[in-house]
Amino acid sequence: MMGHTHALSGAAAWLLVAPGLAALPGMGGPLAELAPMVSGVLSPGELIAGALICAGAAMLPDLDHPHATIAQTFGPATWVLSKVVNWASGGHRHATHSLAFAIVAGVGTHFLADRYPLARDIVVVLMIGLAIRAVGVGIPGKTITSALVNIALTAATFVFFQSRGLDYYWLGLAVAIGCLAHVVGDCLTERGCPVLWPLQHRWLLPWKIGIKTGRKFEVKILGPLLSVVVIGLFALRLMPAVA
Repeated sequence: MMGHTHALSGAAAWLLVAPGLAALPGMGGPLAELAPMVSGVLSPGELIAGALICAGAAMLPDLDHPHATIAQTFGPATWVLSKVVNWASGGHRHATHSLAFAIVAGVGTHFLADRYPLARDIVVVLMIGLAIRAVGVGIPGKTITSALVNIALTAATFVFFQSRGLDYYWLGLAVAIGCLAHVVGDCLTERGCPVLWPLQHRWLLPWKIGIKTGRKFEVKILGPLLSVVVIGLFALRLMPAVA
């Protein structure tokens, strides 16, 4: 799937699962220990921040593709990193397109953010920037200008979140959910994904009915449909809070 499709699916995933996350501590037992991590995830600030971060994280698996949106986002730095990840993971749609990668990315982010506030803020900024880049915010044909717009919007968004006093205890969960949303999305395409990597079996739709990346269905139907879903979920989640 294309970058904007993954980003929108990541945002939708967060808005869909946030109520379930908030309810986990109330189930008691070991799940009660998740209370500090998921407290407040239904507040307007946490919902918006989580959706953006999840959208950005939904781009991470494609770091194994040097021509993907994420590899082009921060110039030579992400391109070189993408080449390294492509080599280390065995190529496009291998290790990074798996349940294992989603878990490692989420757990790694949680422990890093829990111990180093600066690292947490860097992750938040990067995920916001990726989300904004993925949904196509910018000026067509103006690469440098678009990059400056991205930087300005990312900085303004981060400052806004800081002013809201968000704690980001759920950051690891958002990253894991975003990566998993990417994997699920690519399982719906004609190539599928090795979800249980290192097992090489690819999960995909039967009878060759998978979505063809970048074709008319994704661009004209799926992308707009996901946009409507995200807007609708935002309205559903935020309107009760406003009222």
